Amino acid sequence: MSFDAWLIVLPLVLPLLSAALLICLPNRLTVQRALSLVSSAFQLGIAATLAWQVTLQDFVVVQIGGWAAPFGITLVADGLSALMVLISGVLAFATALYALEDIKERLERRNYHALFHVLLAGVNGAFLTGDLFNLYVWFEVLLIASFVLLTLGGTKEQLKGGISYVMINLVASIFFLSAIGLLYGAAGTLNMADLSLRLATLPAGLVTTLSMLFLVAFGIKAAIFPLFFWLPSSYHTPPMAITALFAGLLSKVGVYALIRSFTLLFTQDVGYTHTLLLWLAGFTMLTGVLGAAAQTDVRKLLSFHIVSQIGYILLGLALYTPLALAGSVYYLLHNILAKTNLFLLGGIMQREAGSFELKDIGGLYKERPWLSGLFLVSAFSLAGFPPLSGFWAKLFIVGAGLESGAYVLSSVALVVSLITIYSMTKIWRLAFWKPHPGKLPKPTYELNLLYAPAFILAGLTLVIGLWIAPFYKAAEVAGTSLLEPERYIEAVLGEGAIALNEGER
Repeated sequence: MSFDAWLIVLPLVLPLLSAALLICLPNRLTVQRALSLVSSAFQLGIAATLAWQVTLQDFVVVQIGGWAAPFGITLVADGLSALMVLISGVLAFATALYALEDIKERLERRNYHALFHVLLAGVNGAFLTGDLFNLYVWFEVLLIASFVLLTLGGTKEQLKGGISYVMINLVASIFFLSAIGLLYGAAGTLNMADLSLRLATLPAGLVTTLSMLFLVAFGIKAAIFPLFFWLPSSYHTPPMAITALFAGLLSKVGVYALIRSFTLLFTQDVGYTHTLLLWLAGFTMLTGVLGAAAQTDVRKLLSFHIVSQIGYILLGLALYTPLALAGSVYYLLHNILAKTNLFLLGGIMQREAGSFELKDIGGLYKERPWLSGLFLVSAFSLAGFPPLSGFWAKLFIVGAGLESGAYVLSSVALVVSLITIYSMTKIWRLAFWKPHPGKLPKPTYELNLLYAPAFILAGLTLVIGLWIAPFYKAAEVAGTSLLEPERYIEAVLGEGAIALNEGER
């Protein structure tokens, strides 16, 4: 195998091999923890190398088994997918480190570490696949792993949330599989590059109808309005290491699928499809942030904010301009780091103060200054305070909206940002400023270990905000590539594929 082939295959193979090895070590918990952490570090290194390779040659494409596209299994890394694999590697390492003290032994004995790596394989597979059927397969891999992780503790609350989670995601899978079957019947292929060419030859009305099925399937997985209710009802139930990983990656896989499909495949009737996405983005932002503002449990408040922030990313896709798509990609990078860290910090707050309920905690500003500082970085970034990453992300999205004449949705985005500030300051006021109703326990060595990944993610959040130029450039390159699908098509199918297709027509 070539160097490119190893780079793009290893993000899938390494976590699966790690999971298989971890299952064979059921009672060696120390070895499991070390192996999980080392494997996560290797995955991060591979992802960074893949991202660097993409910057050198734009695309890394591998045809598995020697079958040329569109007949074989295609793996593709471009600016967007390589960035997503890289950020998933960062989150994998951070949450693996956090899990060393957050995950109890009884959960480790139930194969937590193996499930963690199966989930990572599913996420990376979804980012790197070049055809819709394998996207469905990887979605199912991460769905099975995430459902078991969600219910691993076996508590009544977890089972209730898990049932809601798995039922709605099974509905999404049914929509997805049905849409794949209908699309294959109409176009005769599921390779996304080949589909992009063939869909252009089909009636626009048929393609738009099929796109609505994919919108429902991916919209459920991305938790957009009005399909988001399963997320805040389930994400607050597992340990925070699991919740943080879910918050950072799972819904973002659905967002990635929306971005990929509505830039590469379903662009025949942008006036309808992307206008619909525009209004869905507005309602997603607004309903998510209002739900967050009404919560007093830190986990539920942050879960509703996942929904709200997805609305901003969807808005950039809906505007469908170079600035808007670059903003969406940068927003993904910013939000994954800041949101994941807020959940990790929420877990530390519960350990430090004894509760997730805001009325039952307090005094953290005076007694835990490091926790206060870390929370301010991530919370202010999420709210959009300059010069942190959230400010730039929102500036790009709102600027693209004003540039496109979407004044109402741009105004909604600004209002949502103000309400986000309110909900973040509510946590600050109740958890940090007001006195604790009892007495804070003394810090422990174990809590110090939990701070390490929080420092890593907070540091990265500062870096991408204060040193924005290279990160925005990467987002701009990815966004521009999304608006030029012919580059993706030629990378997968070879030069002349577009001309050949036009000649056949």
